[in-house]
Amino acid sequence: MSIATRRGDEGETDLLFGCRLSKSHPRVHALGAVDELNAALGPLRIAAQRSETREIVGIVQPWLITLMGELATPPGLEEKYATTHAPFDLAKVAYLDEQVAMLEAGGALQFKGWALPGEAGVMSGAYADLARVACRRAERHVVDLIGTDQEVPNQEVMRFLNRLADVLWLLARWEERSAA
Repeated sequence: MSIATRRGDEGETDLLFGCRLSKSHPRVHALGAVDELNAALGPLRIAAQRSETREIVGIVQPWLITLMGELATPPGLEEKYATTHAPFDLAKVAYLDEQVAMLEAGGALQFKGWALPGEAGVMSGAYADLARVACRRAERHVVDLIGTDQEVPNQEVMRFLNRLADVLWLLARWEERSAA
């Protein structure tokens, strides 16, 4: 089977369970933003100076695929998806909370004023900041679904994206400090 199915040539894309939506649909924007976030984590994973950064990113990336699965599940079919995939859960948010505590205890929070991405000349820190803004964009797109018929019922998705952006901000500072 070829990657070029031509099914999207008319401006629609497939979700799970045979559902098709316009590529400009808010749910597709949310799904695409999480995909962009996952791609943005790739350079950070490669360039990271700290093994802990590579480990965190390596754990989070597969979780983002799970999150994309939830976003690709049409409203009302969440139970069907859950029969074959574990739903996004509080344990993932708890893991990120642990990483925030570890990074802060390790000195990642020591800064004066606003952080200026790239100022330290550390590529991995700049990559972490790029991933952070991609994460915030994904979070905003998921928020856009709230109050609509496309709302993501699993509240852990929002908590996860919010906390992940915090972790990425801290990782950027941590990576910058590791080069000093």
